[in-house]
Amino acid sequence: MILVLDFGSQYSQLIARRIRHLGTYSEILPYSAPLKEILQKNPQGIILSGGPANVYRDDSPKIGKEIFGLNVPVLGICYGEQLIAMLFGGEVESAERGEYGPAEFLARSDDLLFRNVKQKSVVWMSHRDRVKRLPPGFKVIGRTRNAPYAALRHKEKPIYGLQFHPEVAHTEEGTKILKNFVRLICRAPKDWDLGDFIDHTIQDIRNQVGERNVLCAVSGGVDSTVMAVILHKAVGDRLKPVFVDNGLLRENESEQVMKRFSQLGIKVQLIDASEKFLQKLRGVTNPEKKRRIIGKTFIDVFLPLLGGGDFLAQGTLYPDVIETTSTRGPSATIKTHHNRVKEVVKLIREGRVVEPFKQLFKDEVREVGRRLGLSREILRRQPFPGPGLAVRILGSVTPERLKILRRADSIVIEEMKRAGLYYRLWQSFAVLLPVKSVGVMGDERTYANVVAIRAVESLDAMTADWAKLPPELLSTISTRIINEVPGVNRVVYDISSKPPATIEWE
Repeated sequence: MILVLDFGSQYSQLIARRIRHLGTYSEILPYSAPLKEILQKNPQGIILSGGPANVYRDDSPKIGKEIFGLNVPVLGICYGEQLIAMLFGGEVESAERGEYGPAEFLARSDDLLFRNVKQKSVVWMSHRDRVKRLPPGFKVIGRTRNAPYAALRHKEKPIYGLQFHPEVAHTEEGTKILKNFVRLICRAPKDWDLGDFIDHTIQDIRNQVGERNVLCAVSGGVDSTVMAVILHKAVGDRLKPVFVDNGLLRENESEQVMKRFSQLGIKVQLIDASEKFLQKLRGVTNPEKKRRIIGKTFIDVFLPLLGGGDFLAQGTLYPDVIETTSTRGPSATIKTHHNRVKEVVKLIREGRVVEPFKQLFKDEVREVGRRLGLSREILRRQPFPGPGLAVRILGSVTPERLKILRRADSIVIEEMKRAGLYYRLWQSFAVLLPVKSVGVMGDERTYANVVAIRAVESLDAMTADWAKLPPELLSTISTRIINEVPGVNRVVYDISSKPPATIEWE
């Protein structure tokens, strides 16, 4: 496996994901992981991620040089390169101008890292700091106009540094560069196969739970559906799936979810707790508080169904684990996930939680589902947040505002599918804003709600570009919402990318 040490980069997950796509398993640990833990992973290569800190500051995250004595190749990316340069006696400075976005990179093609890589290519930069003086024993193997040491390596040891981000899709030759590091330099085998993962996971679940029941919550989304199918294969009727209607679902979603699981041959218990959720959310406008209330209420409704000896199964993904806690590096907590509330953490400590996907990314879960025979409709369903429409209603959540958003969102989905774009986009949805605007409808002045449309293209939700939808489609959506949804007189389109924005508005 290839180990990624995280120095706080929001791209660390991308590095691991790209390497897995090459057929080699990759995992992330915080930069502060003890050497003993790193040795237990038995990595064939180590990658030092980027990060937001300045390497020359006393309080910046650092590692000891013992990492470079493990006789495994090391690749530093952005901050990782600067750290390597500093640890080996070079100098890092803050440049007069930064490099953010595309830059022309000139590579030395005679190095293994750049085997079959174009000598001139576009790379993705995101830095102001740069290596000013090369450390003794190193040589330059690539440069850009603003970064003369954009790629460097040790003259004798397999220690490399790149100022740019090969893991980002905007780096033209990034996949080749990572493949060269993994295959030619680390000599890591291509042995990460999701077919093997399914067989091993089913057996691991059986070994973990024995003859006891497994309770799991299902939402109809990709993660929980694939998890329910794999759990059902593992434990059969001892699986106890529950669907909690929190009153924050999209139009007709509850009926659709129950029908879908029935077709899969999985019997699901439905609990309608919508009134309880809406009562708890009354008057709440802070998005993080909304998430906490919804998570707590869900636990109050769902966990009492867990028997004394039962196991709890969760569709936790690798990004959930990283985003919820800083234990995997200094990256900031973006949002709270219900799968790490205190009640669940207590069950984890008791060894009663099954999380078959906690080391997988969403695209890998989709591939698992495809291999299990699930339909395209299920696997390509766009992600829907756990707190539901509560985080797409900016401000207070009321039955009236939910009714408006449900209808508007339904129109967005209908038109995206009609245009053949729904399955090509990562997400497309409506957001109800906490403002009203003046309008004219039927020769009368109106003062009504504003709906925003959000549509993004992404590979994994770590980064996202706003979708350049055809003007005719936007016009159709706007016209339908204003004509068919009472209380709305204005529709706007969100043209923000992630970063700096997030995909969801809350």
